[in-house]
Formats: sequence, C-alpha cells, structure tokens
Amino acid sequence: MSAVYTVEPAEDHPAEQRQSGGARPGEGRIGLRANLRHIGALVRRNVMHFKADPESMFDAVLMPIIFTLLFVYVFGGAMTGGEGNYVNYLLPGLMAMGGMTLAMSVGTGINEDFKKGVMDRFRTMPIARSSVLIAKVVVEIGRMVVSSFILLVVGFILGFELQTGPLQLLGAVGLSLYFGASLTWIFMLLGLSLKTPQAVQGLGVLVIMPLQFASSIFASPATMPGWLETFTDLNPISQLADAARGLMNGEGEVAGPVMMTLFWGAAITAITMPLAVRKFRSKT
Repeated sequence: MSAVYTVEPAEDHPAEQRQSGGARPGEGRIGLRANLRHIGALVRRNVMHFKADPESMFDAVLMPIIFTLLFVYVFGGAMTGGEGNYVNYLLPGLMAMGGMTLAMSVGTGINEDFKKGVMDRFRTMPIARSSVLIAKVVVEIGRMVVSSFILLVVGFILGFELQTGPLQLLGAVGLSLYFGASLTWIFMLLGLSLKTPQAVQGLGVLVIMPLQFASSIFASPATMPGWLETFTDLNPISQLADAARGLMNGEGEVAGPVMMTLFWGAAITAITMPLAVRKFRSKT
C-alpha cells in the first residue's frame, strides 16, 4: 500500500529543462534544496508504508531478539566452557551483523518495486534518480537504529555489562550504522541488476553467510585454522565487530579496527553508489 504524496518540481533550472529536447523528468539539473525536498518526501512515503504494513518491520524487531537468545543459550556454554560472560563478547558482534542482514531486504524491496510498477510513478516525476535510492538508505538506517536499540535492551536483560561509557556505546552504534549504510548500496545494486527478488535473496545469502560466520562475531579467530584465521582477520565484518567490542568492552585495540571500518565503509560506498545510481537511471 503506497501513500499519496507530492514532490515539488525542480524550479532551480526550468530553462535548462525546456532546452533539453524532451528529456524525461528528473534528468535535468536539480538544485540541492530541491533534491533534499525530494528525499524527504520519499522518506515519508517509505515510513508511511511501514505504518500501513507493520509486518515489514518484523525482521528489524525480531531478528535481534531471536539471534541473541539463540546464540547465548545454545552456543554460549560451549564458547566459554561454562565460564565467562559470552553476552559481552557476542553483543558487539551481533551489532555488526545486524546491518548486513537488514541491508539485504533493501535489494529485494527495490526489485519488487520495479515488478509492481512503483518505479513507473517516479519516472513521471521531476525528481533526481539518486533521491529515490538515498531515501531508501535513510529509511534503512532508521530500521537499523530500531534493531540496535532492541538488541541492546535484550543484551542488558541477559547480563551484558558495559565496561566503558555511554559515549563509547554510542560510538559503536554509530560505526555499525555507518558500515550498514554502505552495505545497503551493495544490495540495492544487486536488486537493480538481478531479475527476481528470489535471485537477490539467494545471492545475498551466499554473500552474507561466509562473511558472518568466518568472522570474529561469534568466536575468536585464534580458535580457527590458520588459513581461516587469516581470512577472518581481513574480513571487514571482523574489523567492525572488533571495533565495537573494543568500544563497548574496553578490550583490545580500538583505533586500528575503527580506521579500517571507516575505510571499508567509504570504499564500498564510493564503488557501489555510482554503479547503483547509474543502473537505476538506465532502468527508469
């Protein structure tokens, strides 16, 4: 169910649009202020969609609860040998994993939007093509905020003990949101490139599973075979998990993993964002 909304036409360069020789709406120059208005309207549209279809928030709400309970009570004893607080090790890792899992739904969602003809409506509007994708990233960050809050609440209930302070905790959350936003561009590119939502989901799982489980999210890389430990140390998800763990638990190196996470997030966005926008323009 889509909400009814209006997007103001780009008034900054009307002459250029008339001289474009019949160019499609949204292809001319659009000023920054107009672009921000378009993004805001599209963000409201997506938020109202969640209000009309609450089931679409189930993954953001239920995933942190199920994963935390599952790994703490099923694997926690084996991971710690019955000693220690596994929640303190696991929770920062789950925070790193959450953004990746939620980002996959953006790829299937944008693929379904094309199937349902939603993008045909955007094609007739004088909006920048990039604003449609940026609005999806903004909304996805909001979903990650909800998921992170629920994860922390469940973690504290299960015995998580913050070893640093609230500023470090906010830093870990912000770093996870930053990296999760960069992953969103990867899955939007997949959603724009593959033919069906099932294909997007299938390929997404093939990408996610090795990165999640061959990482430091659930266990220390020191317990793994040498070749796997090397891969795990280079895995950007491990860098994020280690950075969040250092910020929240005050253990291990912090500056190195934080800088590597910032680098990976910037590199992923710089590569996949232009490709996703170009693919979107060619499809619309």
